[in-house]
Amino acid sequence: MKVLVLNSGSSSLKYQLFDMAERTLVARGAAERIGEPDSDISDHAAALDRIVANLLGIEVAMARRPDVPQVAVFDTAFHHTIPPHAYRYAVPEEWYESHGVRRYGFHGTSVAYVAKQAAREIGRPLGELNLIVLHLGNGASVTAVANGKSVDTSMGMTPLEGLVMGTRSGDIDPGVIVHMARQAGMSVEEIDADLNGESGLSGLCGVGDVRDVLEREAAGDARARLALDVYAYRMRKYIGAYMAALGHVDGIVFTAGVGENSADIRERACEGLQRLGVQLDETRNRASARGARPIHREGAPVAVLVVPTNEELEIAEQTLQCIQTSGAATTEAGRQNG
Repeated sequence: MKVLVLNSGSSSLKYQLFDMAERTLVARGAAERIGEPDSDISDHAAALDRIVANLLGIEVAMARRPDVPQVAVFDTAFHHTIPPHAYRYAVPEEWYESHGVRRYGFHGTSVAYVAKQAAREIGRPLGELNLIVLHLGNGASVTAVANGKSVDTSMGMTPLEGLVMGTRSGDIDPGVIVHMARQAGMSVEEIDADLNGESGLSGLCGVGDVRDVLEREAAGDARARLALDVYAYRMRKYIGAYMAALGHVDGIVFTAGVGENSADIRERACEGLQRLGVQLDETRNRASARGARPIHREGAPVAVLVVPTNEELEIAEQTLQCIQTSGAATTEAGRQNG
């Protein structure tokens, strides 16, 4: 069985084709920096158009085999274990009952994959571990994982809540929205567009890609320095909050583009947390190694890991499980009916 995974992020569209019989990768590719000022890919539709030109053979195969199942894997699924005291907002009950206003969380597919890999690195069963997973890309979130299950996460009803991101504000006083509507005469649509597309690092210093912000800071740009200070401070606040929520933490895990590749950001995120057991090894953290690896000091109370995510493989695994489960259920139903 082959599974094609299309993984759409806030500024990227990645695809991987897996042969699930051998768990091998057949083909992969990505379009990045979608919609950014210096990008020639205007939106996700344009990105998909480019990718489909390269996947013409698969398109033809799908046309010839319409019986091949398609599976939707939801990014919120891993967070279904979050308890009510963590997913409920203190808003009128009617908002929740009639309009579904609650925290759902995102990046769940990535967190599910990374948590399993982190458990292997630590050498203990995932069901025995408490982890804090930071998925840091253009979109960013942090998740508290207790005994292998999500118990809280920074993104909420939408991906706008939580950490400062490339172009999203993250946490903000809701009164600011009312203020801008009343004082600036902005519409709901304009405010929504600004909070999602013109805020975050981009709002603070004019660029949303962390690599560009770091370059500007190195060149002496004060706005870039402030943007990075705000960015890292928000991470440390969430790490501290989730350490309190979990009671004890076995490991902190960094993943996704920024989390995997920026030693500087990892260092800033962990700065000042030494008394809580978070002790980075500078040499390990700045090594050019790839793959899952520890970056904490030997003997540190809390493991700190870099674990490359593979959302596409996790989606493929879940797809296979879904198809196999569905097939087993259909077979059993056939036996009963027979």
